[in-house]
Amino acid sequence: MKKFLLGSLLLLIGTFLPANAQERVVSLSTQDGWKLSARYLPGREGSKTVILLHDIGKTHSAFEAFTDKLAIRGIGYLVLDLRGHGASTSKGLYTSFAKEGVDNEYNQMSRDVSAAIEYLLNLGISEQNIFLIGVGMGANVAAKSVSLWPDIGGLALLTPVTNFRDVLPIPALRVYKGLVFIAAAADDKKTFLEASVMRNVAFLSSGEGRVTFATAYDKKGHELLDSWVAPELLQWLQTPQKPEVLPDVLPERNSEESGFVPPEFPIDEDTLIPSVL
Repeated sequence: MKKFLLGSLLLLIGTFLPANAQERVVSLSTQDGWKLSARYLPGREGSKTVILLHDIGKTHSAFEAFTDKLAIRGIGYLVLDLRGHGASTSKGLYTSFAKEGVDNEYNQMSRDVSAAIEYLLNLGISEQNIFLIGVGMGANVAAKSVSLWPDIGGLALLTPVTNFRDVLPIPALRVYKGLVFIAAAADDKKTFLEASVMRNVAFLSSGEGRVTFATAYDKKGHELLDSWVAPELLQWLQTPQKPEVLPDVLPERNSEESGFVPPEFPIDEDTLIPSVL
């Protein structure tokens, strides 16, 4: 029975991935001299590719469970060790980074994102098929990065905050017109409120149907992703824009034949469903 299930799973994966798809370790170079370690898996032809940005103190391995789900669905990924983390410590550890300043190393992580995007562009992947997904610190870095790459197809932020080590996401969200996914748990009131503010800012910029807000009862960061949000995030990647909701249209009727006299006032939702407040 186990052999049958394993064979079925491998067959399923094979239907989604290219025949030669295999995760490989790649090295990225930033404009300011950092050497970054990353892992890349190509998706099926024409599919999206996501760049995954981890939380502070984590590495690419924090996304292991999620990348397995991406691979099964044929979605490509490039998962980084951000500067100062994991195998990306050519110029030092994150514990030595300044916690303040608009030019500190946390702000400069947007250069890590640029190196990742340029790597994918050189492979022939279009900007519209590149999505950024960040968790915690990585969420703030991802949001800031779209100010440099406004044509990126989509942006997903898990437990972002309005200020992480002076990395500010809201200025970029004010101008980004792409698709946005934001998630936070309700038990952390401060983070939930700040994520809600970012959702409103993104809505004003991107417009109706282009912003998705997901929530759960508890957990944050990578635990929130693995425990609650992964199914919604995967669904968003496959259908990131909500379909347009068309208004109800009343059928045309001949008032003389039916005896029906149409009202003189316009019929809208408020008319059909009176407020009880």
